Amino acid sequence: MTAGEGAASGVIMGDPGDRGRFGEFGGRFVPESLVPACMELEAAFRAAWADPAFRDELTSTLASYGGRPTPVTECPRLSAELGVRVLLKREDLAHTGSHKINNVVGQALLARRMGKTRLVAETGAGQHGVATATAAARYGMACVVYMGEVDTARQELNVFRMELLGAEVRPVTSGSRTLKDAVNEALRDWVATVEDTHYCLGSVMGPHPYPWIVRELQRVVGDEARQQCRAILGGADPDVVVACVGGGSNAAGTFAGFADATSSALVGVEAAGGAAMAKGIPGVLHGMRSNLMQDEAGQILEAESISAGLDYPGIGPEHAHLAAIGRARYETATDAEVLEAFQLLSRTEGIIPALESAHALAWVARAARSGDELVRSGSTVLVTLSGRGDKDVAQVRELLA
Repeated sequence: MTAGEGAASGVIMGDPGDRGRFGEFGGRFVPESLVPACMELEAAFRAAWADPAFRDELTSTLASYGGRPTPVTECPRLSAELGVRVLLKREDLAHTGSHKINNVVGQALLARRMGKTRLVAETGAGQHGVATATAAARYGMACVVYMGEVDTARQELNVFRMELLGAEVRPVTSGSRTLKDAVNEALRDWVATVEDTHYCLGSVMGPHPYPWIVRELQRVVGDEARQQCRAILGGADPDVVVACVGGGSNAAGTFAGFADATSSALVGVEAAGGAAMAKGIPGVLHGMRSNLMQDEAGQILEAESISAGLDYPGIGPEHAHLAAIGRARYETATDAEVLEAFQLLSRTEGIIPALESAHALAWVARAARSGDELVRSGSTVLVTLSGRGDKDVAQVRELLA
């Protein structure tokens, strides 16, 4: 498929072309000084993605180091309680505790191929920062992670993990001191150090080619899950595929595996306090055009979420496109619902989910109990458990005290 062919032919979740457009969303809205870096990155990724040796090294590393494939787990007790068959795609079992390792190993290998010696990254919940620090340690690269000051406080354990892995964590004190501001600082760093630095962006957001690169590196989640579900379901696909959405990398990777499965509904679940799809309008932020939370003057509003990883006022441009064409539906979950779902999965299945992942579970529980048309009695629902909840246990303990 040539550049632009997927977008032009209407292939869902295909190649967005040289302009990086998903319908009216996406693009490359960056300072002139960053345009050459983005174009260099796109060319390097296209060459690497077409190189069997690069793909083989990525696949073998994710198998021997990352723990792939992750399993799909039946949830009999949770299913009995909700009246629907719940399956979990277990990204919590991947190395570093989340799906983030899939993306950062790919980007680190790409950076090495480009001759870069330093990685910078942004992080909210800390999982992307931990994964980036892990990849940097494995490949002998310097690493700086930007993290909002608010998030460093609520994710102290992950800050220590990053530092233990050799990364420098730089708290961001500007703006809301959360994920949005960490992205700003990482972009500023990249502008100043682009000759030897690769910006390892953690989600399907930002300027082209990042939304496409991250989605392709996370596609392994959906591709595995579809094969595994068919083995479990006698060749059938699940009725509903659900994933949490902040920027939306685990959801994009999951949805990519099922985009052409017309029998499977796709549902992304945002935090109620950061619902770019429910409350947002199109605008430009962090180099992309997407749905954003903003006021009448176009000023970006602060997102609020119990989970640091979903505390973002926008959504990846491909998600905005999937909603616009009716292929995916986007819902929200409140903090109270998330806390209940966090405890529900722990109690029924002995699996403690990340607070981010608990948003997806919260919507499934609400939909099953309320008789939502997508989650009928006896339906099969696949939920991507994007991460494990070790990092959140202390925070949840305080909230429940």
